[in-house]
Amino acid sequence: MTIRLRGRTAVVALTALTLLTAPTVTAQALSGPAPTPATSAATLELPRPTGPYAVGTEVLHLTDRSRTDPWVPEAGDRELMVSLYYPARPARPGRPGATAPYMTTGEARLVLAGIGLEVPVEPTALSELGTHARTGARTAPRRFPLVLLSPGFGNPRATVTSLAEDLASRGYVVAGVDHAYESVGTELPDGRLLTCVACEKISSAPSEEAREELGRLLSTGRAADFSFVLDRLTGHRPAWKNSRMIDPGRVAVAGHSIGGSAAASAMLADRRFDAGVNMDGTFREPVPASGLGERPFMMLGTNAFHSPGGEDESWDQGWQRLDGWKRWIGVEGSGHSSFTDVPVLEDRMEVTLDPSVTISTERQVRITRDYVAAFLDQHLYGRHQPLLDGPTPGNPEVVLHQP
Repeated sequence: MTIRLRGRTAVVALTALTLLTAPTVTAQALSGPAPTPATSAATLELPRPTGPYAVGTEVLHLTDRSRTDPWVPEAGDRELMVSLYYPARPARPGRPGATAPYMTTGEARLVLAGIGLEVPVEPTALSELGTHARTGARTAPRRFPLVLLSPGFGNPRATVTSLAEDLASRGYVVAGVDHAYESVGTELPDGRLLTCVACEKISSAPSEEAREELGRLLSTGRAADFSFVLDRLTGHRPAWKNSRMIDPGRVAVAGHSIGGSAAASAMLADRRFDAGVNMDGTFREPVPASGLGERPFMMLGTNAFHSPGGEDESWDQGWQRLDGWKRWIGVEGSGHSSFTDVPVLEDRMEVTLDPSVTISTERQVRITRDYVAAFLDQHLYGRHQPLLDGPTPGNPEVVLHQP
């Protein structure tokens, strides 16, 4: 069970990987044999990265001893799981190396337990989804910008893997962060499985005001997580052995849903973040009248919900207060989780989690990858991107709002 913080309400929805508002779930032969040849082989793996680099990956377990976990204080220090994706050298001939699992079997079991499907799905349908990042891959030479990436509320960091792999292939080091007790399933190296205690606390909050306050704490708490991860990747005695490949002078923060709100909160709290992206997330901490210090910010979301004068008033307010380079991009026919791996997972599990989505999985993935990468290329690499200047014939679903 996950919770979507949207507008002025907190909506509880029975869905494992997406925060929807009254989804219809269908399933066909979910517990049957492996897909037949009629099922596209592409559904057995994430879409391939599109950049020139091979992709390497490593997982870090980080503990912030300066903070007690806000959701489970008795657990002690704040713990984070971080998946790093980085530009890598090509694999040696005959030694391709192993690709990383999409998520652990324990995480998959917890994620699937939250769906409430009448027909069971084997955890391996998620944990064995094919990825493209190799463990132990040799780093590519030179230094690269860093992108910190946060999933939606209740969602594990695995659900932003496709975007993370693609950005790494285009020349970015990407850190996907799992925030303790804010996902339906996060497995720690010692075997502990953390569930979404924050989801339970928000769903049982005594009032709308209490839920709103908890939403703000989610956003600011994740911002503190971002700053801590940045410290551990670029500070004195970094936690990652390959940290020298990161250029600490070029750092962006991005996220989906509450992770997108946290991206703005992180920029408010920490000047080291040079640019930010909010993918379909209500601003739980309002953008102040003073803006974000003239740093670039992009809002990318569903056009039905996030359009000028639409249901989410926080985007109208945030847009007016953003004081640097900015874009407000809507995608017709998309859904809340179109900017994550969820469309691919629907294909893999043969389920429909959001029947309102009318564009193909391929288009959902392509639009997200291309527009996020264009934003980062323009502001971290200094390469002008015409894709961000206005409508393009190849992207008829995309609307650039200029209120």
